[in-house]
Amino acid sequence: MKEKLHPFHICLLVYMNQSGVVLFALPRLLAQETGYNGWVTILIYSAMATFNIWLISVVYRLSKGKSIFVIIEQALPKVFIIPLYTFLVSLWTLTGCLIAKQYVIIFQTFVFPTTHPMFIKFLVDFLAFLLISKGIYNIAKAATSFFWILIWLLLLLLYFIKDFEWVNMTPFFFHEHSPNVLVGGLTVYSAFLGYELAILLFPYVEKGKRFIKSVYLANVMVTLSYLAVCVVCFGLYSFNQLKRLSYPVIDLLAQISFPFVERIETFTFSMFIFTNLISITFYIWAAKEAVLRVVPKINGNWITAVLISAAYAVSWIPDVLSKVEAWLTFLGITEIAIAFGLPLLLIVILLLRKGEKESCITDYD
Repeated sequence: MKEKLHPFHICLLVYMNQSGVVLFALPRLLAQETGYNGWVTILIYSAMATFNIWLISVVYRLSKGKSIFVIIEQALPKVFIIPLYTFLVSLWTLTGCLIAKQYVIIFQTFVFPTTHPMFIKFLVDFLAFLLISKGIYNIAKAATSFFWILIWLLLLLLYFIKDFEWVNMTPFFFHEHSPNVLVGGLTVYSAFLGYELAILLFPYVEKGKRFIKSVYLANVMVTLSYLAVCVVCFGLYSFNQLKRLSYPVIDLLAQISFPFVERIETFTFSMFIFTNLISITFYIWAAKEAVLRVVPKINGNWITAVLISAAYAVSWIPDVLSKVEAWLTFLGITEIAIAFGLPLLLIVILLLRKGEKESCITDYD
């Protein structure tokens, strides 16, 4: 009997995949795109993510836990399936790879300024390959271990309570927001992405409602983490300061001084390699699962190696952080479309099949 993922591990896996290096820039993004008191919009984005998870729960209930690949292959001809899988594989592979590239460039700037970032990225990709080769169950267990290493870092926010200025929390809401608020809002919403890959876990979980509850809980945990960090930043920095600082959370952590640790901001940012490792691992694992549906006889480790190698080669193209972030913005908006569109497509397929079965039963009677 195959091992099933426990809801606790699923919750922490989704949480680690959702949270990432974007946290360090999130207060600035909120100030630039949504204006004064932009931290409030985190609740709106969380509600959108909750609705998306509800769509996934509908698919899970209608399919009775069946793999989404089986549902798609039973409903669509191969002429549509191959391009769809190719698109998903490309999207998930590049998303995971460029998330890692973004982290590596920032990390290299702070810690190893004379080292080429692609050398560090090679090491991260190699670790991801080793983790993917162990399967989704071990990936989830690794995410659980990494979670306990990182979660205590939120306690550092207590250091800033004494300096919190309520005057910075102005009575104005969303004034001076970005003129292109739709694209800006989607860019910020991409910080919540990661939960959508839970739709691939149907065959690996115990049947029941606890699976979906664990995904909901992960989104709540991410929301509270983002909210805590952003409220503190909006209370310590003025609105114009937030818009100027590239990574306000890093600047915030630089104010902390302990007699036993120097440059706490560098130490804290270095720890976030664990979330990025889980992100690249989960996304490329998802891409590998799609490839295996097309060529099931090929060894999964070979597929993983090819995907990571191809993504590594492509990641040489955006050679500076601004280009990487531009690529991630495009990929993030595309992933949002998939996050909502794929469950809706599956719901339509499942409802049509259910209607056909009921029609056949009625005709037989």
